[in-house]
Amino acid sequence: MRSRAWLLGILTYLVALASGAPAAEEPIEQTTERGPVTASVRLEPAQPVIGDVLELTLQVKAKPGVELLMPAFGEALERYRIVDFVPRESIDDEGRTRATQLYRLEPVRSGPQSIPPILIEFIDRRPGQAPAPEGEDAFELLTERIDFEVTSVLPSGALPDLRPALGTLGPRQTPAGPRWPWIVAALAGLATASPFLLRAWLGWRRRLRRRSAYEVARSRLDRLIARPRPASPEQIDAFFVELSSTVRHYLEDCFELRSPELTTEEFLADIGGSPDLSHDHQRLLREFLRGADLVKFAQYVPGDDDIQDSIRVAERFLDETREHTPLLEERELSQAGAVRA
Repeated sequence: MRSRAWLLGILTYLVALASGAPAAEEPIEQTTERGPVTASVRLEPAQPVIGDVLELTLQVKAKPGVELLMPAFGEALERYRIVDFVPRESIDDEGRTRATQLYRLEPVRSGPQSIPPILIEFIDRRPGQAPAPEGEDAFELLTERIDFEVTSVLPSGALPDLRPALGTLGPRQTPAGPRWPWIVAALAGLATASPFLLRAWLGWRRRLRRRSAYEVARSRLDRLIARPRPASPEQIDAFFVELSSTVRHYLEDCFELRSPELTTEEFLADIGGSPDLSHDHQRLLREFLRGADLVKFAQYVPGDDDIQDSIRVAERFLDETREHTPLLEERELSQAGAVRA
């Protein structure tokens, strides 16, 4: 009887889907405000069924003169499988910043779920305003937690044992009909669906091949650090050439700055007008590149502490600018590797 009840529940659910389910409820949305910054988090659908893909939209608005520091990729969302991620940021004619992060998530289980609070930081650079609380680097804004429930497709009270009921089936009352109409129908359906299946498969492969510019640069930097520490002047010179090249190519991928084609002074003048790098990051980059030039062009031989400091500066610059790094396709990665080799 329980097996029949389970089967009846599944059939009822499928019939409801086929006949057209009621209109979905409004998405869940929470808005939080602190000073010149307003953040809203929206989740849809509001009543998902296990297997649904959730769309989580984090939208942050800031008044002119306020610098936003958006959360890193996947921060506070470790409990979900992230299917896709699209960050955007723009500044309107009045100087207001609008940043958006769109996540597509897959819950791994049914039952009560929640989107935990998400931390957004900002620096108030408006005249007459304190940039940050005393003793802190930035103001903090924490969004509201969103609670929801993921519905299971199993009917209430169904047992997890899905084996068929015990007993012997009786003889069939009617002979089976010919199979060829079913085979023809299956082949026709497969032919109709094949373009869509191919498109979905290619999209899945593209997602697997994408890596962020930060991941590419971090991987290259880790390989360089893993090598034996340079000892001779020639090895030190080659080490700093590779280290500065990693940072320059990272900038080229992230901010569309043609840094490998420019001298250090030309490049520093170029980034001075870039809205994508804060003043602190520009200063950090300026010190790093000029230090590398001393080794490459002025025959300066740094000590172990100087080499370690340069590595720390490069790691800090990559980590602090990783939030909005673009995703690179495998084709772009291979072309970039061929050019840089």
